[in-house]
Amino acid sequence: MSSAQSVHAWNEPEGIAPRGTLIVLPGRGEHGGVYERFGRRIAADGYRVRAVAAPSSDPSAVTDEAAKLLRDETLPGPRVLVGSDTGAVHAAALAARGVPGLDALILAGLPTAPHTEAATQGWEAELDQRTACPTHRGRLATDATFRRGALADTVPAELAAPDGILVPVLALHGADDTVSPLPDARRVYATLPGAELVSLVGTRHDVLNDVTHRTAAAIAVLFLERLRLSPGLSPIAVREDLA
Repeated sequence: MSSAQSVHAWNEPEGIAPRGTLIVLPGRGEHGGVYERFGRRIAADGYRVRAVAAPSSDPSAVTDEAAKLLRDETLPGPRVLVGSDTGAVHAAALAARGVPGLDALILAGLPTAPHTEAATQGWEAELDQRTACPTHRGRLATDATFRRGALADTVPAELAAPDGILVPVLALHGADDTVSPLPDARRVYATLPGAELVSLVGTRHDVLNDVTHRTAAAIAVLFLERLRLSPGLSPIAVREDLA
């Protein structure tokens, strides 16, 4: 799929009733095509996935496109924003504003500070901080549209006020994230009532595209299936006590 597209699309298999829609907001340096592996995997489980263009110097273009997709009545609900890196900041801001059509958030690798030294140390250092997955490293290294050094960009000044986010939130965060350390992320999410934070062992900043990308996608699907049943996210799979 060409990375020049403004919105990338992956649909449920033919003959399968769609179960909902995920709208992906990429992070610094990325474009929607970077999430092809995630999109295909989620779509295989019956969900439609749309990934918008990379955040630019005009973040409103990204949020406007996401809001437009949330209003698209041809896309089945529940409708969920999936934000990675600064995309997570934009997704949270839309939720805090009460954008119509939004049913939940999945926030991956949420930045917790306005700056990072990752990109100032060179490309190999940035790549190491992004991902340990050899497949994803290879893609980023050969992707002419991906913007190297972007992790040095300033994160949007304000994370949306937690008390303004009223939809369910699943947070995915790498346990080995040095761009946005897990303890800092934990403190942010602790102020957001009802948020679920799941850390992934051996995972760096690009949570949806690191070595645990299958587990990250599986956790997202479990969250989506619970969301379909109830906004209260009643459990489906329950671990039984055998003691």
